[in-house]
Amino acid sequence: MLDQLKQLQAEALSAFTAAKDTNDLEAARVAYLGRKGRLSEIMPQLASLSNDEKRLAGQTANEVKAAIEGAFIAAQARIESTVAGANAERAWIDMTLPGNRPSVGHTHLTTQAIADLTEIFAKLGFNRQRHPEVDWDYYAFEALNMPKEHPARDDWETFFVADPDGKDVQTGELGKVVLTPHTSNAQVREMKKGALPIRMINISKCYRRQISARHLPVFHQIEGLMIDGNVTITDLKGVIDHFVKNFFGPNTKTRLRPYHFRFTEPSFELDISCTVCNGEGSVQGTKCKLCKAGWLELGGAGMVHTNVLKAGGLDPKKYTGFAFGWGVERTAMMRGGLKLDDIRMMYKNDLRFLKQF
Repeated sequence: MLDQLKQLQAEALSAFTAAKDTNDLEAARVAYLGRKGRLSEIMPQLASLSNDEKRLAGQTANEVKAAIEGAFIAAQARIESTVAGANAERAWIDMTLPGNRPSVGHTHLTTQAIADLTEIFAKLGFNRQRHPEVDWDYYAFEALNMPKEHPARDDWETFFVADPDGKDVQTGELGKVVLTPHTSNAQVREMKKGALPIRMINISKCYRRQISARHLPVFHQIEGLMIDGNVTITDLKGVIDHFVKNFFGPNTKTRLRPYHFRFTEPSFELDISCTVCNGEGSVQGTKCKLCKAGWLELGGAGMVHTNVLKAGGLDPKKYTGFAFGWGVERTAMMRGGLKLDDIRMMYKNDLRFLKQF
C-alpha cells in the first residue's frame, strides 16, 4: 500500500504539472482527488492492516493527499496567471495612440430653430407659454371669430377627436375636441389669464390633413401675441423686423401684404426678401429658382380682431394688440444656404442630411 501511495503521488504531481488549461486541471483533480478517484480507491486497504501498519499507512496517505492537493493548488495558480496574462495582452492599450471619438448627436434642425426663435423674441420681452395641443374647437375656431360653417372646420381639414362626454367650457353643452390646426388657440386662453400687458409666444405642434413637399400633417408653429393699451401696426412691423434681421440676416427686408384672416383686422401676409438672390429676383441674369420675384412668403400677421378681444374678456376700446404666426420648419428651410426643396426631408431620419446641421 505504501508503494501504491508513492506511485500515486508521483503520477498525480506529473499530471498537475502537465495540465495546460482549466479543463486538464479539472480532469486531473477528479482522477486523483475525486470521490471515486485513485486515492479513494486505495484507502479501503487500511482495514486489512494491523494497528502498527495502519498508523504508518494512514500517516503516509495524509502526506500524499497533502502533496497532491498542494500540486493542484500550484497548478491552478499557474493556469490562472497564464490566462490573466493572455487577457491582459489582448486588452493592452497603447496610451500613445489617438483615441476613437464617440459618436455624439446634436439637436434636430427644428429644435435649433425653436431655440433661436425663443431667444430672439425674449430680447423684446416675449415670454414663451405652453397651451394645449388637443383643445376644444371653441378655442381653435369660435373664439377666433370663425363661425361653425367655416370651411376650416370641415372634417377633411381638421383632425377631430371623438369625445362624447366632453362639455364645451363656454356653453356647457357637448363640444368637439380637435388636434390644434394652429397655435392661435393660445390667444384667448392667454387673455383669460387676466395678466396684462401680454407679450407671449407659443411654439407647439399643429395637425392638418396635408402632406406634400411644402406641408406636413404634423409640424411646429410659432404664435406671437402682444396686447396693451395702445399697440399699433408700427409695433407689429418693428417686432417683425427685429425677428427677421436676427434670424435671416441684417440685410433681409420685410413686406406686409394685405390679406384676410378671420381673427385679425387688418390682416397681412408677411414676406421677406429672398435669401438666395437678396431680393433681386434673379441671380447673374437668371430668374431666381426659389422666389421667382425677390420675395418669399413667411407667414401671417395682423391686428387682433375686436371679436377675439371680446372672447378673451377684454374691452376693444381699451386694449389693442397684434398677432403673428408661421411654421417653424418652413422658417428653418428659408434660412440662407439651406436650399431645401422638400420639407419632408427634415423628418426622414436620414443621418446624411441631419449631420449637416
